[in-house]
Amino acid sequence: MSDFLETVVRERRAYVAAARAWKPLEQVINVARRTAMVRGLGRFARTLRERRAAGTLAVIAEVKRHSPALGPLGAIDDPGRLAFVYGQAGAAAISVLVEPQHWRGSIDDVVAVRSVERGVGWGVPILAKDVTVDEYQIAEAGAAGADAVLLIAEALSESDLVRLILFARDLGMDALVEAHEADAFSRAVRAEEATRDAAGGALSVGTETLLGVNARDLHQPSRLDRGTIHLLAPLAPRGPILVAESGITSVEDAEALPLRVDAVLVGTALVQASDPTPLVRALSGARPGRALA
Repeated sequence: MSDFLETVVRERRAYVAAARAWKPLEQVINVARRTAMVRGLGRFARTLRERRAAGTLAVIAEVKRHSPALGPLGAIDDPGRLAFVYGQAGAAAISVLVEPQHWRGSIDDVVAVRSVERGVGWGVPILAKDVTVDEYQIAEAGAAGADAVLLIAEALSESDLVRLILFARDLGMDALVEAHEADAFSRAVRAEEATRDAAGGALSVGTETLLGVNARDLHQPSRLDRGTIHLLAPLAPRGPILVAESGITSVEDAEALPLRVDAVLVGTALVQASDPTPLVRALSGARPGRALA
C-alpha cells in the first residue's frame, strides 16, 4: 500500500521547483512582507489565545472542497462567502486548503477569503493549510494574505521544522505544527521550544508556534483515531496553544477532548452541513474535558 503523505510531499516539491522557475522566491517574499504590514502580525495565535482566555473554545472553521478519505465534500464556488458565514457564526479563525490535487484547494481561495475579510473588516485570521515542504509555499501564503501556515511534522525533519518556523516568523506569520504520531509530535514540541525565544526578524514580534494533534493518519488517510489527542496532549508543554484536528463533528466530540485543548479545527462537518452556523456556535460554547469530569 502506498504512503499517501510521501506521495503528496513529492508532488509539492515538484510544484515548488516549477513555481521558483516562474517567479523568484525573493519577489514573493517582498510581496509577503508588504502584505504582513497591512494584515497585522501574530493575529492567528493571538485571536485563539484571546478566545480561550475568555472561556470560549476557539473554532477554526475550514474551507474544504474534498477529502482524501471521503471524496468530494462540496463545490464551494464562493470560498469568501463561506468564510464570511463562518465568521458571522463566531469562528475564531478560518482554515483554507491550498493543496490542489487531493484537497482541491488553491492559493486563490486564500486571496478570496482575505478580500472578504478586508472588505468588511471582521478581523478573522486565516490559516493556509498545505503540505508545506519549502519556504516558497510559506512566502506564497503570506503574499496571498494568510496569517499562519501549517507544517506537518511527519513530513519534515526537526531541523526543517525549525528553519520553516523561523522563516514564517520572518514574514510575520504564526506556524501551526501538527502531528499524528508520538515521535513526530515530540519533534514538533522540540522545534517549538527551540524557536520560542528566537527572533525571526523585524516582523516576528508577536508571532507564535502552535501545536496541533491530527486524529487522521496522513500516511493512510482512511485511518482516524480520536484517541490520538488523549495520547499526545500530555506531551504538550503548557505554553503553546494546542489544537485538536479532524474527527470533530459535534459538541459531544469537543467535550470529549482533553481539558488541555485550546482550539478545534473543523472542516468536513461544517462543509457538509446545510447551514454551518449552528455547529460553529455550539462548538464555540463546548468545554473540553467536560465529558471526562
